[in-house]
Amino acid sequence: MKLRAYLLMLFVVAVWGSTFVLIKSALTDATPAAFNLVRMSLAFGFLAVAYHRSWQGIRLSHLAAGAVVGFFLAAGYQFQTIGLVRTTPSKSAFITGLVVVLVPLFSSIPALRPPNAHPTRWNAYTGAALAFMGILLLTVPSTTQPHGPTAFDGVAALLPDFSSINLGDLLTFGCSIGFAFHCIALSHVSPRIPFQPLALLQVGFCAVFMAISLPMIEHPQLLFTPRLVVALAIASALATAAAFSIQSWAQAILPSTHIALLLTMEPVFAWIASFLFMRERLGLRPAVGALLILAGIALTELIPPPHVPSAHEA
Repeated sequence: MKLRAYLLMLFVVAVWGSTFVLIKSALTDATPAAFNLVRMSLAFGFLAVAYHRSWQGIRLSHLAAGAVVGFFLAAGYQFQTIGLVRTTPSKSAFITGLVVVLVPLFSSIPALRPPNAHPTRWNAYTGAALAFMGILLLTVPSTTQPHGPTAFDGVAALLPDFSSINLGDLLTFGCSIGFAFHCIALSHVSPRIPFQPLALLQVGFCAVFMAISLPMIEHPQLLFTPRLVVALAIASALATAAAFSIQSWAQAILPSTHIALLLTMEPVFAWIASFLFMRERLGLRPAVGALLILAGIALTELIPPPHVPSAHEA
């Protein structure tokens, strides 16, 4: 049973990582918010059929919890997909992976700390520092000298040039914050609500919030090409409905630290897919940044607190 859980979770992480490239390509035929709305509506349809017996167990208090969790889920996906238009799949995946670092960091605030959770420990702060150093190297170009080589070139190569920062990377960082609050919100409500109605409600409310925000974000456009249809089918059925269900099942069998460690592979799968299908290559500076992010995530999760809230960012 455990071997099956490990293999299925590895499959889920590979699907999540690959969808960065898949969706990046599909956004040629659709605006990002419109893509998200269709994706989440389809995912809600799949879950509504799969968990049709759970409708009767939904209470009024469940609706409020589902709305809060769905709001942060929608915020995370909106920032992620809009940012993906303006950045590369591998960068998007590595920045999204910061959610694993941000959750214990935000949980150090007593008002946000999940029930029965212990205070954030040293490894979370150290991991956050490493990850944020990595995000600077990954996303912010180095300072250049306009007047030719100087004695300060070596120092300048390490200093970030914030005037050249990519808007897509900033938006994607907003996505990691949204997913971190989604994870914390889940930790507060999931002990009180069965998984099936919670899954239905959060995905349903996520679609509602996406529909409300759509006209505020863009003029939606959809061109239903084979590429877009395949991307929507995989993103909604595999990467959302099926993956969410598999993760929840696996978390009941595997230790949370093992789940979190498997999730650190998501940006690695995204980079592999981006390299194979889009010929994306990371230079030395962003590659070092990516490794620092992975090191920060691993440090945060390899020495976990007694209670580790967990939920996916993508």
